[in-house]
Amino acid sequence: MNIDSISNGYVIDHITAGKSMEIYRLLGLAGTDIPVALITNCASSKMGRKDIMKIDADIELDLDVIGFVDPDVTVSVIRDSKCVEKLTLALPERLVNVVKCKNPRCITTIEQELDQCFRLTNRAEKVYRCEYCETKAEF
Repeated sequence: MNIDSISNGYVIDHITAGKSMEIYRLLGLAGTDIPVALITNCASSKMGRKDIMKIDADIELDLDVIGFVDPDVTVSVIRDSKCVEKLTLALPERLVNVVKCKNPRCITTIEQELDQCFRLTNRAEKVYRCEYCETKAEF
């Protein structure tokens, strides 16, 4: 397998095996012409198995989305083929327009222009609740 190095972009590493496609989908990369390499189920001495994603474009990444899907990932920022910054992520305190409220009585069901906002209420169990109706988010 040969995957070229990237000039300007990102390397998302230490993704739990099998979660890279969800990150890819939530970042909205499917409908673009941005070069993306997904390496799935590769060997890792720390994790056993992991996924890696390489994005060869200087785009704005939604780190909250990545942290929500897998809070233990690292994101390396690449400029001129060199790593200039390495970010460690955590569960975001607030999610906006990442998941939708399932409560049919929630105001977001009626008012389509309202953002879907969720707050982290239990970090240990990864529980998010709708800011409008307190319904627990389902993933």
